[in-house]
Amino acid sequence: MKFLLAALNTKYIHSNPAIYSLRAYVSEEKREHVELAEYTINNSVSEILADIYVRKPDVIGFSCYIWNITMILELVRELPKLLPNTPIWLGGPEVTYRGAEFFPEYPGIAGIMVGEGEVTFSELLDYYLLGEKELGEIAGLSLPGGFTSPRELTDISSLPFLYQDLQTFENKIIYYESSRGCPFRCSYCLSSIDKKVRLRNIETVKRELQFFLDNKVRQVKFVDRTFNCNHDHAIAIWKYILEHDNGVTNFHFEVSADILNEEELSLLSKMRPGLAQLEIGVQSTHPETIKAINRSMNVEKLEQIVARINAGKNVHQHLDLIAGLPYEDYDTFVKSFNRVYSMEPEQLQLGFLKLLRGSEMWDRAKEFGICCMDKPPYEVLYTKWLSYEDVLRLKKVEEMVEMYYNSNQFVHTIRFLERAFEHPFALYEALAEFYEKKGYFLQSPARGYRYHVLLHFAMEQDGANEVIYKELLTYDMYLRENLKSRPDFAGDMGLYKERSRGFYEKEAQERKLLPDYEGYDSKQLSKMTHLEAFHYAVWEEVPTYDTEPKLVLFDYKHRNPLNGDARTVVVG
Repeated sequence: MKFLLAALNTKYIHSNPAIYSLRAYVSEEKREHVELAEYTINNSVSEILADIYVRKPDVIGFSCYIWNITMILELVRELPKLLPNTPIWLGGPEVTYRGAEFFPEYPGIAGIMVGEGEVTFSELLDYYLLGEKELGEIAGLSLPGGFTSPRELTDISSLPFLYQDLQTFENKIIYYESSRGCPFRCSYCLSSIDKKVRLRNIETVKRELQFFLDNKVRQVKFVDRTFNCNHDHAIAIWKYILEHDNGVTNFHFEVSADILNEEELSLLSKMRPGLAQLEIGVQSTHPETIKAINRSMNVEKLEQIVARINAGKNVHQHLDLIAGLPYEDYDTFVKSFNRVYSMEPEQLQLGFLKLLRGSEMWDRAKEFGICCMDKPPYEVLYTKWLSYEDVLRLKKVEEMVEMYYNSNQFVHTIRFLERAFEHPFALYEALAEFYEKKGYFLQSPARGYRYHVLLHFAMEQDGANEVIYKELLTYDMYLRENLKSRPDFAGDMGLYKERSRGFYEKEAQERKLLPDYEGYDSKQLSKMTHLEAFHYAVWEEVPTYDTEPKLVLFDYKHRNPLNGDARTVVVG
């Protein structure tokens, strides 16, 4: 008997820890009856159908989320034609709160595993292998005839470690769970339903983290909903990764920044640049909105803590906003954006409310006048306070923020360009209008050409500073990559050919600035690094002009772990 657990991820680098956890939980002798299959939503339905058919499963289970449910339901409709006697089971947050509505339209569905699935799946597997229990006797199942009974919450310390064989996860993000549940009641989030926070045994966590460290895993992404809701637990983990840092592994945490305490902040300040990164869900800074979504966030304290972490220049911070929340109109969202933008995170995600079945926001949607799409991901179309036209405008701004801020490719240029606008949001709004006018939303410029687009936009807005913008863009461009051909807005380096040759000849002999390039001659050094002349000190907050240009060395072997920029040295 073969029970196939299938997942459809958004990208190849992603994995689905749920199906690995279900398989790991069953006994070793029964594990041989469980097969896993991972696809992406970029695979066609035909490709996935063919692969599942060739595997010839006796039972199929799908892990369902808002990003894959539409495709899974297509598969559920077609699979019975090819495998008519194969029961299909669904599980995951996208089906847990929708219950029996699937059965009439999709008769191929045998049932739904509701909520946490490890124990439920183990008993379901026994049903197919041993036939000891009837389906109606298994808790946590939604069947065509109704719901069986609630399933008790799992002791997550009893769950086996998922990553015994890392070859399966080569070149993929590793997801790790040290807690389940969330003490907060954010009305748009399904995690608020399970208010009981359960912690994995800390000694077990340490052993498992050491496994990642010993194997020099590139990134471990904690999926704990609010990692620092239990301070002792968070501190123990941060102490451990600080004391056992291997110089390679990065750990990602979702935190509530305004409740970080002094000990936690002290630990963060001591970490190697790139050891930890924080994702912080701000969502809004509008007081009425914060209250309406059941949050008690102290925005002023949040600002202070984010600034304090930023000052250490060692922790990547990712801050989130959500458009479409109650009481947030276009103008108040602009204020929220500007306030969060001023905190200078490495990334600022501008997202849009998704009305999730089972959440309080779903239940109160009519009260708030929130209209969303009927199909996943149930994204907001408009609210009492935000029109559809406003949503469309914000969508375009989101694209500009993603392209010109979150890419970290235009940091110095954007910082200088902000001075031409009343506030930061106005810059991205104007840039979106420029893209609309030029037709770039329909034919998006290639990554390299976006520098030219930004120059043309800057000339429209602040043409008097053309020379500065050209040097800013040149600096930003070479920070990211050692270009084979020079951009046409860059200055003529031929004027400084002798100075450049002299630098590399001297460096090949003395190795003062490039000690890690031992064994390379001057010509090789000049190809592996880059030297550029600048009249303006564009790396400074306010670029100053010098009649005699400075030469800047770009060292691509040493990059900033927070943003990927090459190390730079002003050499004369």
